[in-house]
Order: sequence, then structure tokens, then C-alpha cells
Amino acid sequence: MSLIIQNITAGQLITDRNNFKVGDGVKVHVKIREGDKERIQIFSGIVIAKKHSGISASFTVRRVIAGEGVERVFPLHSPSIARVEVERVSIPMRAKLYYIRKRIGKDAMKVKEKKH
Repeated sequence: MSLIIQNITAGQLITDRNNFKVGDGVKVHVKIREGDKERIQIFSGIVIAKKHSGISASFTVRRVIAGEGVERVFPLHSPSIARVEVERVSIPMRAKLYYIRKRIGKDAMKVKEKKH
């Protein structure tokens, strides 16, 4: 049965969005529909988790807005995502960066960055 599902979902997979990893600073360009209009809204932050594989793959982006932490989970292969742009490349030490949730202030956005 899983072979049938893989064949059906193979056409819906988007291959150019797997250019980032956990710990990277990204800008996610999301398509927003308001009535009959459509616009692009940018959500930027640090990728703290990537989950699953195939069509059910998702990633979590965290940012701090007005002193409050905001997390958003995006489906990786969603047609509502226009593109994912990498701002900062990091050297992650773990698969999930959930420990960033406990940090306050500037430390909440600090991840070991790769030197150019």
C-alpha cells in the first residue's frame, strides 16, 4: 500500500526547498489570500526543528516579536509557501533546538554560526 501512496505523492513533492538545516536563519515567503487578492508575507527566524519525510515533512521556525517568542510550523511541500530563503548558515549541535525556548533576550536568537 505504501508504494501506491509514494507514487501518488511523488508529483506533489517540491525538491528546491531542502536547502536549509536546523539552526539556520531563514525567511519563509508565505502566500496570503485575502478575498480575491493574494500577497506574500515574510516570516523570518531560526529553524528549530525538521520533522518527518516525504509529503508529510514539516519544519518549525521561531522568532521573538516584542519580547514574546512566536513559533510557526510550515509544511515543507505546501503550495502556500513561495520560497524559503537562507539568511544565516549555522553549525547545529543537535537535531532539535528546543532549548532556545528557555532563553531570554538576545540569547534567544544566538546559534553558533558558520564563518565565511
